[in-house]
Amino acid sequence: MRIGTGYDVHRLGEGLPLWLGGVQVPHSHGLIGHSDADVLLHAVCDALLGAAALGDIGKHFPDTDPQYKGISSLKLLAHVGNLLKQEGYSVGNIDATVAAQRPKLAPYITQMRQNIADTLGIGLDQVSVKATTTEHLGFEGREEGISAQAVALLN
Repeated sequence: MRIGTGYDVHRLGEGLPLWLGGVQVPHSHGLIGHSDADVLLHAVCDALLGAAALGDIGKHFPDTDPQYKGISSLKLLAHVGNLLKQEGYSVGNIDATVAAQRPKLAPYITQMRQNIADTLGIGLDQVSVKATTTEHLGFEGREEGISAQAVALLN
C-alpha cells in the first residue's frame, strides 16, 4: 500500500464558471487558472501521483502548455488514472475536503464523488468528498479563493 496527499488552491474571480469535482456549481464567482481550475480534482490528482511517486500535476500538465488551457480537470484525472494503471497500481480509496465559505456544496457532493469514481473506474464507496467553511477565517473565509486537500491510498 502507498499513501499520497494533495493540496490545491485557486483564487476566485467574478463571472467565471465554478468547477468542483467535475460539477459546475452555480455561483457568482469561479476559480481562476490555466485549466478549469478545479481545486478538488487537482488535489486528488496530486494525491494519486504522490502515492505513486510520479510527481505532481505541474509536472504532467504544465500551465505553460497551451493544450491544457481551459481543459476539464476530469480529463487530467483520467490521464492520471491511466498512468497509475501503467505502473501497476489500483486505487484503494480517496478522501478529499474542499474549504469554501460559499457556495454551500452539500447538494453537489454525491455527483462529485460519482464523477471521480467513474473517471477512475472505481466504486463510489472508494471516494469520499467533504466540504467545510473556515468560519470566515483566512482567504477561504474572506471568499478570495477555495482550497482542497486529498489523501489517496494505492494498492
